[in-house]
Amino acid sequence: MTATDPPRAPPPVTTRNAVVFLAVIAGGATLKWMQDILTPLALAVFLAVMIDSFARVLTMRTPGFPRKLALPTAVVLSLALFGVSVWIVVVNSKTFFDHSSEYVASLNAIIAKFTPLASRLFPGLQLHGVPTIGDLAKLWNLQSYIGDVAQSFKNFGTSAVLVLIYLGFILASRKGFGRKIVALFPHHAERESNMNMFQRIRDGVEQYLWIQTVTGLMIAVAAWVVMMLVRLDNAFFWAFLIFLAAYLPIIGGAIGCFLPPLFALVQFPDSLWPAIILFAALQGIFFVVGNVIYPRMQGDSLNMDPTVILLSLAVWGALWGVPGMFLSTPLTVAAMVILAQFEGSRWIAILLSEDGDPQGAGGKGGHGPAPDSSPARRTPRKK
Repeated sequence: MTATDPPRAPPPVTTRNAVVFLAVIAGGATLKWMQDILTPLALAVFLAVMIDSFARVLTMRTPGFPRKLALPTAVVLSLALFGVSVWIVVVNSKTFFDHSSEYVASLNAIIAKFTPLASRLFPGLQLHGVPTIGDLAKLWNLQSYIGDVAQSFKNFGTSAVLVLIYLGFILASRKGFGRKIVALFPHHAERESNMNMFQRIRDGVEQYLWIQTVTGLMIAVAAWVVMMLVRLDNAFFWAFLIFLAAYLPIIGGAIGCFLPPLFALVQFPDSLWPAIILFAALQGIFFVVGNVIYPRMQGDSLNMDPTVILLSLAVWGALWGVPGMFLSTPLTVAAMVILAQFEGSRWIAILLSEDGDPQGAGGKGGHGPAPDSSPARRTPRKK
């Protein structure tokens, strides 16, 4: 193109949006194809952000805490929390298996109670006598499912090792991040704009962790109180599982609240009332937290549409399985912030946001400045 040639006209909006749409599809196919490589890396980056946030909280909330010791302390505390979590699961699993014979007897009693009802509801179901849990296990070929579960745990162990390796290298190379940013963006205005973008992504991940932790604790503590009143065995263990399940946005707490009532059927085979009371109370707790408290915290902090959170849960779950569901909200927040930086993809970011302002120019939720300030000069809200 010479100096005398007229400038090229920008592509039509339809063409530009079609290219963005095809790029999204190609990106999704690539993410699915590279699942085994990218999933541990994404989890490691998420943990690195969490540990970095923990370190900054130590320096800001603890007067006189040495800055150089903040990151090592955060790493040690994070590993300690992980070890305590594993210990809780192992100890309570041992207690569960120690009482497995009693639970098998209760299951057989429940099966015997409901076998006549099943025969009336399903006339074509041919039952020779009263089946036991062992007969049903053979009928449904549960051994194959147990094998799949064992393989899943093996894959989880391998992925955990990769995540820890990635995490170690990410934490070791974090000191050079600032120099890389300077080299990538030599102009001050461009560098500051991109640093603000990274800051918004980090704020979104931290807010997500804060929201899921607080709401998960609310559900778990209230569930523990109800389970103690009903005298359910291993109440602390079930409350802990509910807390962990709450990190799956929207559906995690609901799924976790189904497990204790099912266990109550096994522990109290002579009465349905403990299971009914547990189910009604736990679902009531989840409904209040999930539909009153959680949307308000999420809307005021993440600037993410609740429908988008549910859709992202399904999309990332289809791409990366359970790790994708766990990372769905942080990944969507990052995608929204990045897409908002480009004219051709800003419309996608607007649809993903709650208030139509993905860059936070209106100052909602702490992700943007006041209406009369510059995006490049904004100061992140203190948590």
